[in-house]
Amino acid sequence: MRLALAQIEVRAADRDGNLDRALDAVERAADRDADLVALPELWNVGYFAFEAYERGAEPLSGPTLSTLREAAADRGLALLAGSVVEDLAASAADGEDVPAEEGLANTAVLFDADGERRAVYRKHHLFGYESAETRLLTPGEALPVVDLLGFRVAVTTCYDLRFPEQFRLLADEGADLVLVPSAWPYPRVEHWRTLPRARAIENLAYVATVNGSGSFEDADLLGRSTVYDPWGTTVASAGDDPALVTAEVDPERVETVRGEFPALRDRRDY
Repeated sequence: MRLALAQIEVRAADRDGNLDRALDAVERAADRDADLVALPELWNVGYFAFEAYERGAEPLSGPTLSTLREAAADRGLALLAGSVVEDLAASAADGEDVPAEEGLANTAVLFDADGERRAVYRKHHLFGYESAETRLLTPGEALPVVDLLGFRVAVTTCYDLRFPEQFRLLADEGADLVLVPSAWPYPRVEHWRTLPRARAIENLAYVATVNGSGSFEDADLLGRSTVYDPWGTTVASAGDDPALVTAEVDPERVETVRGEFPALRDRRDY
């Protein structure tokens, strides 16, 4: 399966421009024969544009996700539509299962190549360090793992990388490819390099981090979107400029590594 990570330039509160750049990335991924394309965290408004969250929020049925879903399906691509600010009340009015009847969530949505919604993941661990996320957003509850393109696919978001127990729960559900839309800023480059590699090694799974590129008033995104294989080896990566990172990933690789080095089987309860 060919995976494409769309490290697009994200501009604060530039919803139209950010959507245009996301759609362009979908087109370029299709031109490279990708099977699945993934976008970064809160790419539509910009993670650090906290003042834009409320006015940029939409339900799951809103125009941003609908436009992207249709564009990807038209090109025969599965799509992780990064994450967007979800209006929980509007989603609830549509009959969606939401963690709260009002408020906002940092919500990632995974579609298959037919445009069918396969998973909704609302970020569990909200970032409180020099961030308004804990004040503005509601954490999610569900940890979906779905069959897609030969993999058992799960999604986590950015700060979740610091909580290995979440990744182990996903591995227990059979996840062998974890997609991580992110808005990781400077100066924490070494954390960005170390944490997803550790999550891949610990769980003997692919971990693919798709970060944004761009500058905000108080932060600069560091890019460096990367695909790690089940040994923690870098398969493909980018620098800090906008890029489309493509990599071939194979579920049989996971099976082989887990067979050669059965660490998950050797776990003991405490």
